[in-house]
Amino acid sequence: MTAVDEYLEVGPEVGSGTGSEVVDALEVVARVVLPVAEDPDVLPLYVDGAHVPDPRPEEDEDAPVLSLPSDQHPDQVLGRRSYRIDAGGRTSFATILNAFPASYWRRFATAPAVTLRARTTGPGTLVVYRSSARGASARVTSRRLDGVGSTEVELPLTSFVDGGWYWFDLVAGAKALVLVEADWCVPARPRVGRARGVTVGITTFDRPGLCAALLGQLGTAGELDDLLDEVVVVDQGRRHVEDDPAFPAARGALGDRLRVIRQPNLGGSGGFSRAMLETLDADRSDHVLLLDDDVVAEPEGIARAVAFARHARRPTVVGGHMFSMHERSVLHAFSEVVRPWQFRWMPAAPSEHDHDLARWNLRSTPWMHRRIHSDYTGWWMCLVPTAVLRDVGLSMPFFIKWDDAEFGLRAARNGHPTVSLPGAAVWHVPWTDKDDSVDWQAYFHARNRLVAALVHSPYERGGRLVRESLAISVKHVLAMQYSAAALRVRAVEDVLQGPHALHPVLPTRLAEVRALRAAHEDAHVESDPERFPPVRPVRPRRKDPSAARPSSALATVRAAVGGLVHQVRAVPEGALGRPEREVASPDAGWWTLARLDSALVASSDGGGLAWLRRDRGTAGRAVADAVRTHRELLRRWPELAEAYREAVPALVGEDAWRVTLGLDLPDRRR
Repeated sequence: MTAVDEYLEVGPEVGSGTGSEVVDALEVVARVVLPVAEDPDVLPLYVDGAHVPDPRPEEDEDAPVLSLPSDQHPDQVLGRRSYRIDAGGRTSFATILNAFPASYWRRFATAPAVTLRARTTGPGTLVVYRSSARGASARVTSRRLDGVGSTEVELPLTSFVDGGWYWFDLVAGAKALVLVEADWCVPARPRVGRARGVTVGITTFDRPGLCAALLGQLGTAGELDDLLDEVVVVDQGRRHVEDDPAFPAARGALGDRLRVIRQPNLGGSGGFSRAMLETLDADRSDHVLLLDDDVVAEPEGIARAVAFARHARRPTVVGGHMFSMHERSVLHAFSEVVRPWQFRWMPAAPSEHDHDLARWNLRSTPWMHRRIHSDYTGWWMCLVPTAVLRDVGLSMPFFIKWDDAEFGLRAARNGHPTVSLPGAAVWHVPWTDKDDSVDWQAYFHARNRLVAALVHSPYERGGRLVRESLAISVKHVLAMQYSAAALRVRAVEDVLQGPHALHPVLPTRLAEVRALRAAHEDAHVESDPERFPPVRPVRPRRKDPSAARPSSALATVRAAVGGLVHQVRAVPEGALGRPEREVASPDAGWWTLARLDSALVASSDGGGLAWLRRDRGTAGRAVADAVRTHRELLRRWPELAEAYREAVPALVGEDAWRVTLGLDLPDRRR
């Protein structure tokens, strides 16, 4: 019996965990919840005061959906599951964290229908709606509410092939109406055997406070009491989570379900592969949930992901969306894909990055009603069945960057889809607030993208990737970011060496990359602007050097040609002694910096400034190195692709990871 067959035939038991078969029962797969803290910024993710003014019949689904401003208040939250609607008021649960994503269940799960169960007190009306893939809504049914009682509505999932949600509104009568609790339920799958839950794997590096807070959140979440088999923290830092003042409380909440493992810093891929391996060795869980150490979780979202995975037609990777830690109503990432021709990750069409649900709610966002495809899901929150791990292996030894995308593509190639499930999400610092494309991480961005493309690109020579990679390197040169250009050259050189070096360099490459970057003055960031000479233009300019991003291919070519022409000119002597401009981070595109000789550039997080100075000799050598390495990469692409593809089973295999992690091989493999 294969791992996939075992997953489908013997799975976690639904019910009491006594080992008996459960039939003719409903299983709760999503609870209607409210924020865990009094936070008005996140309330629009849970409840909405807007409603569709004139509900339309099914035949008028093309009509636009109107939305009214929300008037809900945190004081109406009575508890984690209870909410008050004042007399004459109306509240909708047509929100990303409480509506039911019917189309995803229709496509990927086995349930034929979903049942809404609600318990209320007070007079009023419960109205159920559905939406289409176009984003149009239709009224399904309504129920009168009077006094204390429970309402149950069975809803079919037959007509949601390409999109659509279910949700409900509550309208209070002459007195306040209270939602005591509500659930979305599906028929329980018959399962025999002991209950098997989830192991949470967290990789942490020098974030003891954030990691301890996350552990405390997991330990005190009632939704997870019956799901968590173990929480494995792989601590790879110098400041350990166990030394944080909040750790004892987290340890007390999780008890013997918490295990902390210390190991050298092997990056996200090394930490998460250790968590995967520990889950497989323990053989107590059907899934491992990968979480970043600096997220704020929605515990109900974890429970929903597990429930969805248990009902999936086949072993399925289930991911959560990313909300912004800074703007907490902003949905930073909904679903991700890799564009094959460029081999670049991007939001899956028609989704968008940075969508503010406090301004445009679910019903006023038509694209959110489509069932959106995902190639992979970020490892800020990713639920992986152990059956998938046994089938496709662990992470590629990438340290960081592209490990999650490559894993999703590999899983899909072996018949395991990835679903970014609405209703499952975490809050995380968005990558737009980081300089990871120009700091030491630029090496890993470049190397791992190329390796992933060599393994998975359907094009003979990688499509447009090689020339796009060269263009990125040249852009760094134009922007006086010589350290990033050097790191990218080193990345291509390492790819040319072949796959055999990926595991051996995992413990050492970071230090080498940092040293290479530190040799360039643009890598030095000062927090105090007074450490630099005063800004003084070398020559007067008629126009502000800050420019908008080129809006067309022709404008891009013009900007690039102008930048290259500027590079061959002699550097004015005064530019070496004083910065001629101070450039804000949003304006620091290559098209702006390419026209300058010296500039103070702010970091994305606003923490400091770097002094970038043009150097003709360095620029010339950097462009020559980039052209040389990319020409060789293009020439050797077919042979390299074959070598990397043949090496994948060994690179992601348990034995290779045990050696890299310093673990003993099982006796049967000695």
